[in-house]
Amino acid sequence: QVTLRQGGGGPVQAGGSLRLSCVHAAFTDIYRTGCMGWFRQATGKQRERVASIYVPTGESFIDDSVKGRFTISRDNSKKTVYLQMDSLEPDATATYFCAAGRLRSASCSTSGLAQGHFGYWGRGTQVTVSS
Repeated sequence: QVTLRQGGGGPVQAGGSLRLSCVHAAFTDIYRTGCMGWFRQATGKQRERVASIYVPTGESFIDDSVKGRFTISRDNSKKTVYLQMDSLEPDATATYFCAAGRLRSASCSTSGLAQGHFGYWGRGTQVTVSS
């Protein structure tokens, strides 16, 4: 049973930084075909992907809305994927979800990747950015 354990998040003032973490377990073929993603869902809005990373190679995707401010990375020795969020603005306020799926590198990096391709999800962590 694949599990994703999320950490980080919380309140922060505008301009500040946060780092989210996601520890995966029991994802036995993640180093062959694993794609890890970060999604967020603000109140009253649809869930959207902000970043994803192909675990075998580290090839990553960052949505244009956060490009230059958010960075996704992975530490395979710790089975952890991170989302570093800098220069946060109030519109980043949302619940952030870690997700995992079995995808090819090109699919993991495509801008139109739907959340349905991710079969495993973390419980979510709240990020609140105050002005």
